[in-house]
Amino acid sequence: MGDGGPVVTMFVRAGKACVARFGPAEAAVLNEVMLEVITLLSEGFDRADPVIDRLFPDVYRDDPGASADLRRYTEDDLRSAKLEQAAMLLDALPVEGGEVALDEEQAEAWLRALTDVRLTLGLRLGITDDDVDVEAELDDAILRDPTSPRVGQLSVYQYLTYLQESLVGALMA
Repeated sequence: MGDGGPVVTMFVRAGKACVARFGPAEAAVLNEVMLEVITLLSEGFDRADPVIDRLFPDVYRDDPGASADLRRYTEDDLRSAKLEQAAMLLDALPVEGGEVALDEEQAEAWLRALTDVRLTLGLRLGITDDDVDVEAELDDAILRDPTSPRVGQLSVYQYLTYLQESLVGALMA
């Protein structure tokens, strides 16, 4: 049946649910990256961090004062929503791997949580827009040093991208 190579989990539509089966390694990776985002949004919340700036961009780019005023009233709620979405993802994800079946509301929360983790990881990797060819970046990193942390980080970023795309596809099916 299979050649024993790695299998990448993708979401599919099953009735009204979006369903995926995660292996233990995939569950561990998702758990780790979501916990990093939770830590960043709670303990390490630092407005000077470029990741925080990316996750909470100024609404009025031409008016820093107005943006600061709006932030004062909305940032806590936005941060709480991001933390809830990350927690929802972790609650639905079996720690040792297994099946995940998401209703539409859960799937949308997963999409937002995956966006936050991809933005976080992407910024740390220097990937700030969709024009970056992540596959070429990964190939280049492998050629330079296949054991480098960048290879692992780019692989995780690419996996999260495929997972998110499959969830969008399952929602639209």
